[in-house]
This record gives sequence, C-alpha cells and structure tokens, in this order.
Amino acid sequence: MRRARQACLWALLFAASSIDSGAAGCEPDLIAVNGRIYTVDPAVPWVEALAVCGERIARTGTTRDIEALAGPATRRLELAGRTVLPGFNDSHVHLTDGGTQLVEVNLRDARTPEETAARLAAYVKTQPRGRWILGGFWDHEAWPQKALPTRALIDAVTADNPVFVQRLDGHMGLANSVALKLAGITAKTPTPDGGTIVKDAQGEPTGMLKDNAMVLVTRVVPPPKLEEIIEKARAALRHAASVGVTTIQDMTQSGDQLRAYQSLRAAGQLPVRITSHQNRDIDSLVAAGIESGFGDDWLRIGGIKLFADGAMGSGTAALFEPYADDPTTSGLLIQSEQALQEKMRRADAAGFQLVVHAIGDRANAVVLDIIEKLEREGALRRGRPRIEHAQVVRDSDKARFKSLGVIASIQPSHCIDDMRWAEKRIGRERVKIAYDFKSFVDAGARVAFGTDWFVEPLNPMLGLYAAVSRQFPDGTPQGGWFPEERLSLAQAIEFYTAGSAYGEFTDDRKGRLKPGYLADFIVLSKPIFDVSPRELLDTTVVTTVVGGRVVYEGK
Repeated sequence: MRRARQACLWALLFAASSIDSGAAGCEPDLIAVNGRIYTVDPAVPWVEALAVCGERIARTGTTRDIEALAGPATRRLELAGRTVLPGFNDSHVHLTDGGTQLVEVNLRDARTPEETAARLAAYVKTQPRGRWILGGFWDHEAWPQKALPTRALIDAVTADNPVFVQRLDGHMGLANSVALKLAGITAKTPTPDGGTIVKDAQGEPTGMLKDNAMVLVTRVVPPPKLEEIIEKARAALRHAASVGVTTIQDMTQSGDQLRAYQSLRAAGQLPVRITSHQNRDIDSLVAAGIESGFGDDWLRIGGIKLFADGAMGSGTAALFEPYADDPTTSGLLIQSEQALQEKMRRADAAGFQLVVHAIGDRANAVVLDIIEKLEREGALRRGRPRIEHAQVVRDSDKARFKSLGVIASIQPSHCIDDMRWAEKRIGRERVKIAYDFKSFVDAGARVAFGTDWFVEPLNPMLGLYAAVSRQFPDGTPQGGWFPEERLSLAQAIEFYTAGSAYGEFTDDRKGRLKPGYLADFIVLSKPIFDVSPRELLDTTVVTTVVGGRVVYEGK
C-alpha cells in the first residue's frame, strides 16, 4: 500500500509541466529524462524531465512530453530514476585558498603537533630554498593538548624557508623564526589594533599572530604570480564541479585573483560560475564606476566584504561577556564601530552590497546597529545586506535580521566541527544561541548556505548532513546537538540553492529548476529524500551540468 501511494503521488507530481514562453518553438540542445527532479519551485516541486535551450531551461514535465521536443541534434541525458537538484550555490568561499589546500601543504587533518611538523618538513624538502611556505590550515583543537603551536615546533625543520601557516579559520597563523625576522617582529614590536602578537613568559613572540597582527607578516610575503593564482583557481573550480557546486561566491582578496578569474572567463575555461565579493580596498572599483552586479552570469562582481570581529576558534570573536575558557578576554573588534560604520556607508553609497563578517554576539549586534542606523538615515541604497557566519546571535537580534532585511549567510558544517569545543569556549548558556539554523527560520530571516571553504570542506553533502542532523559524522550525539535547531532536508537544499541566489541578487534566474532559469543542475548517486541522514555523507555527484553543458561526470 505504501508503495502504491508513493507511485500515485509521483504520477500526480510528474503530471505538472511548465514552459518558458520565450523558448516556444526551440529545438532543445539537451534533454534530461526519466529522473526524479526536485525543482525547489513551490508551484511544481517535482518533475520527471527537462529541456534546455542555450543556457536556460525551456520546459519541464514528463519524459514523454520532453522527448517529443527533441530534434536530430538534441543531446539526451538519461537520468535512470536518479535524483536531480539545482546546482549548489556556495555563498561563502575562499577560492584560491581552497586551491592552495589542494596543491600545496595541507595540515588540516594532522592530529598532533608532531604530525604537523613532519608534514611541513616533508613539504619543505620539495621546495626551493628561500621560498615562502603558506596555507597549511592547521587545527590545534584536533590535537590532544589543544595548545597553540609555537615557532619552536617548526623552526628545526624549516630553517631555510620562511613559513607562515594559518589556522583553518584564517584568523591566526604561525610564523617561524625566519618569517618573524623578515617581518621585523621582536619583543618590542607594538601590537596593532584589532590583533594580537602572542608572547611567551619572557615577552618574546611565540610566532603566533592573530587577526590584524597577521598583516605584519603577510605584507612582506612576495605576491604570487598570476599564473600560480590561475592554476590554483583551476584546481578549485574542478573540485567545485565534482561536488555539485555550480556557483561559487568568492571572497576575492586581490586584484590579481579577479584578473585570474577574468582570464579563465575570457578563455571559456570556467566550469562553474563565480560571484566575486571584494574582500579588499574598493577605491579602484569605485573610481571605475563598478558596482555590485557588474559582469555576466559566469563572472560578476558581488558585494564588499568587511570585518567586524575575528573567529571563535582563535578566541577573537567579539562577545559581550568573557570567554568561558579564558576570562581575560572577550575577543576583539577588528576595527572601531565608527570606522566600520563609515566603510559600510561608503560601500553602500558606491553601489555595493554589504557583506560583513560577524561571529560573536557583540559583533553581530554592532553590525545590526549600524545597518539600522543607516536605514533610518535613508543611507542604504543597495539593499540585501548580509552578515557572514552569524554564529552567536542573541534571540532579540535574530528578530532584527528579519525586520532589517539582513541575510544570515551561514555555514552549517561549522556547527558539527566547532561543537567539539564550542561549549568549553563560550559556556552552556551562550552555546544555546550559537550555530542556530531553525531559530533564524522561525524569526523569518532570509538564510543563505555555504561552507567557508577552505575552512570547511566544499562538499555540500556535509553541509546538508549538518543542517538536518547536528551530529558528528559518526552519528553522535544521539538525536543531535540542540536538536530543536535541525532543519528539514528540503529547507537545507533551498537555503543552499534559492537562498544563496537571493543572497547575490540572482534569484530570478538561479536556485530553481524552472523554465527561464539557468540550466545548472546535478545528478546524485542516491535518492537523498529516501535515505537516512548519514547516507548523505556517502552520496556523490554523478553528473554536473552548468548552463546546459556537462562539466563533470563521475565514475
């Protein structure tokens, strides 16, 4: 009886059909048939087949109806009953850093300080003497003692190369003695505002630099060559296509990174789309009259990325009360409230969407206060301001996301990574308001999902699993961590597709599989609506299609 009811339901759902009137009479370039296509379109949530003309979907409906449109040149994609989703739109990625993780030393899964040093030693042997060793993305919270590393750990194996390897959150890094010397950092170096130079009992720098103090080293690192950036971007984009991410919203840190993306676009070598949020000074863009939305659907300018605070894993997220595990600090604001307000005002006036990093409850409140003030003054021209991460947010401030039209740009996999140490770091009471998913939904806020890759893996299946289970990959804790914050799978998919599209002003053409929308979709190895949450982790992408073109085929 249950199967009979399901069959009846599928028949009713597949009976629906939609047509793009602008594509009437088009002979499809591609048809995808005999599938279970979840459209994320409330009007027609499931269809069996779709037709593509050019880069857009022309029609959806039954296999019979769609096959009748095919002509001699039409390519046919046989779905064989597999589940199809809109391509994932990752709302927060550090693309070239992710590429660095793929092609250079990777310390993220090193489980001890000794293993970290050994990996660095092996990598240094493959590099020319004097070459800077960067990236790394270590995680001391995965080590037995959970203590921050020092230059003493790596000096002996890196004596011929300057090293500055970052923690996985990108908010602190470890410099060896060679790098400290090149940067001129000594016991007498003053700590910059919004940063920390960690020192030992004798007042000597340990090599650990947090947030704005990291600039003391990074400013003396030779800039990478454009060809190197292009190669990292290629590797990152290939990886994105392989895990079903069809749009990357990149936090672009330099003009050279943007030039690398432009080079790939000009050569027709972008397998996925890029929205480039500018995580850098905007003077040159403003002078050229460029605003959010400049470009095309393959490469376009997004908003301006600004920072309110640091990260909780680094102890630099700005909180109202001291950290539970270090009562001497409440974190820090990267810049003064006045300075942040002026940057936000200027960016909006120049036509840029506001994309503001805020993790701690104090930082989120500060950003919301500024948005409220600018809105009250009539100074918010662009609209759809975003807060990136929004990890620890008071309930009263969650309601302000809705009233102020602020998008919560959340990375759900942070939850199941950070819950290893979050309660120790901020205490039980504050953890109750941290990493909330459903509370934002209940408050009526707009939500966009992403990963923060390189910080977390780019694979959206891990994010879906985190959102619906709030469990470690091994299935613990039983029932989930604060299970009342779990989402349904349909909600999680929507935030990863249509929600992220709304967050970049492309919700009129991305995030749903309906006529007139871009033909960006993925075919999955498992029927994810019919399996247990843990089986999401074993679900792979069989095929990725972007703009009607197959850009990835799995084994």
